[in-house]
Amino acid sequence: MHRTSKSRVALVRLAAVTTRDEDVDAGVPGAAGVPGAAAGAVLRVSPSLRIPFEEISWRATTPGGPGGQHANRTASRVEVRFDVEHSTTLGPRQRALLLERLGPVVTATSADERSQARNRQLALERLAERLAAGLRVPRRRRPTVPTGAATARRLEDKRRRATTKERRRAPRPDDE
Repeated sequence: MHRTSKSRVALVRLAAVTTRDEDVDAGVPGAAGVPGAAAGAVLRVSPSLRIPFEEISWRATTPGGPGGQHANRTASRVEVRFDVEHSTTLGPRQRALLLERLGPVVTATSADERSQARNRQLALERLAERLAAGLRVPRRRRPTVPTGAATARRLEDKRRRATTKERRRAPRPDDE
């Protein structure tokens, strides 16, 4: 009987999951840098922006801080990087916005989980959130003018307050 390694089976499953563009988003574990991963896999940032995994680089390192044997030996912390300057996917307006707000290289890291695959998924989600936030254009504030009734109420309150304060004063010697 032929035995298949677990990593090869996981890689085949990952490739099967990430082959169609419409099914891939930040919630699916990334295949960036994984040998044999699907060529058409993308990270969906917004409806108008999908970044192919070929433009995203990632590396795994050991997580910092205390943690014992597992943390000291396992490269489960994941850092994901996207080069804004050299991306072929971004349009000129998107590139200008991201360069202005986030800089030439956008990074996201995750060391929350023990699993490298789960940390890669979380890092890709965080990268997508940062890029989406960088591309979001705030709505312009439309200045408003107070109504005539509101202005009249404000002036009436002001007059009433002035007379109340005036009555609190001690009478002047020349008023008597």
